[in-house]
Amino acid sequence: LFLVICQCVINSVSTHHASNPNVILLMADDLGIGDLGCYGNRTLRTPNIDKLAEEGVTLTQHIAASPLCTPSRAAFLTGRYPIRSGMAAFSRVGVFLFSASSGGLPSEEITFSKLLKQRGYTTALIGKWHLGMNCESSNDFCHHPLSHGFDYFYGLTVTNFRDCKPGQGSVFLKGVQKSLVIPIQIAGITLVSLAIVQYIGLLKVPFQALAYCLLITAISLAVLIFFFYHFRHLNCFLMRDHQIIQQPLSYENLTQRLTKEAVQLIGRNTDAPFLLVLSYLHVHTALYASESFRGKSKHGLYGDAVEEMDWSVGQILDVLEKYNLSNKTLVYFTSDQGAHIEEISSSGEVHGGYNGIYKGGKSTNWEGGIRVPGLLRWPGVIQAGAYIDEPTSNMDIFPTIVKLAEAQLPSDRIIDGHDLMPLLQGKVTQSKHEFLFHYCNAYLNAVRWHPGNSKSVWKVFFFTPNFSPEDSNGCYDSHVCFCHGGFITRHDPPLLFDLSRDPEERVPLTPETESHFYEILRVIHLAVDNHTRSLHAVPDQLSWDNLLWKPWLQPCCSSLFQSCYCDYDSE
Repeated sequence: LFLVICQCVINSVSTHHASNPNVILLMADDLGIGDLGCYGNRTLRTPNIDKLAEEGVTLTQHIAASPLCTPSRAAFLTGRYPIRSGMAAFSRVGVFLFSASSGGLPSEEITFSKLLKQRGYTTALIGKWHLGMNCESSNDFCHHPLSHGFDYFYGLTVTNFRDCKPGQGSVFLKGVQKSLVIPIQIAGITLVSLAIVQYIGLLKVPFQALAYCLLITAISLAVLIFFFYHFRHLNCFLMRDHQIIQQPLSYENLTQRLTKEAVQLIGRNTDAPFLLVLSYLHVHTALYASESFRGKSKHGLYGDAVEEMDWSVGQILDVLEKYNLSNKTLVYFTSDQGAHIEEISSSGEVHGGYNGIYKGGKSTNWEGGIRVPGLLRWPGVIQAGAYIDEPTSNMDIFPTIVKLAEAQLPSDRIIDGHDLMPLLQGKVTQSKHEFLFHYCNAYLNAVRWHPGNSKSVWKVFFFTPNFSPEDSNGCYDSHVCFCHGGFITRHDPPLLFDLSRDPEERVPLTPETESHFYEILRVIHLAVDNHTRSLHAVPDQLSWDNLLWKPWLQPCCSSLFQSCYCDYDSE
């Protein structure tokens, strides 16, 4: 009888703990899985992130739904492949580049923040958003975090660019130069030719027509020069809720400011459940680190940035301990995709991270681009010090925390993520993800299959990016890999790997080396057919029309004549 009573008490405590917890989701930007001590790094110091692994679960096959920021974050918030929400591009550019673009996460999408807010949670996003802001005017905020279930926002609506930090170069300059040289040459030659034939009398060209052509060319060039000259002021700014508080963004003590906002948010909500998404700017370029961390790591500015982010994670864990909230809080740490290995500064310093043994990086669906850190800690509720090698996805966070908050999962749409709690608590040993579909922008690039009766994890590639130089591990000539045309090589039959035996994806299997080669492809093709039938046409949020800079959507805290300058945050 005593044992039965004890078990009932234990069960009631577990039940009490396992509902309505606080939720803290920590997301790094472009962090490599090999950058952390808990994933094998021996030279970067990440004791606080490693502590999450020691006191929680380490997912060793945790997969980002996309190898690029915008679609990966859309999938994370909605639990759905980004192709379902229109957040996967058919064009070359797969992310939002400007604050005055009209695309973004559609209002019809249901985020975990919306559902937790309905359950009485205080919800906050601190840091990077990168999912759009306005639709038709500079202050309609249709795609803003506050329109997607967050009560509070402090951060950047776009992302951290090299162009945002003076002296760090430009991610646009080379592309703009390549794109504009030929059109400018064509326009120049056309105008000169028209002037010559007019002069020698071979053709009568109305002077007005020549003047209009010259005027249009001059205005277009002036707008482009103005935009890129003022890029930092127009696109790199800090917001609090709907107000711009620092334009352009200052990197001075930026991580400390983000961390302070997060700590204060926790301090204001010690007696009520909260959702905090702390979305770091580290370690996307432009790299930065405060004076306390600069020059302290063994890996230059990149290592300094990683170690500063680890310090920030420690501050969050300390404040949970201070308010006795550790046992009431689920903490999750990840990266939106793998390290951007092509990031090298103008002085030749490596500014990209380390993806461990895995091939490729950001913008590719090789394992280095999508296999990311996945750490979850909830003392007393999930296992401590456990490793799970099953395929999991960043889309799984959506159903996991929605169920923990006792909210209802949407029944009017497909949710591609699965509740992680049975795995995390050791109640099951196999992931519900039999198949995972890996998209390169809007194009189905690869598929992962983990059969229920096998340890094998099969992965097929329908096409692969063409690395440049050819013998390298990335697309250094173009800075990122692209998804179509001459940038890829198609494979028929598809390339096949068994990740359980070849996680580095070194040697594709053949009918001679794998006796079930054609049967595996047949099963995967059936899965692709079923998946494709589940997709419905939706507006393309990353179309050229939605990507381009629109002056009437430009947020500005002062005026264009004052270069959109303000600094209320320092004040």
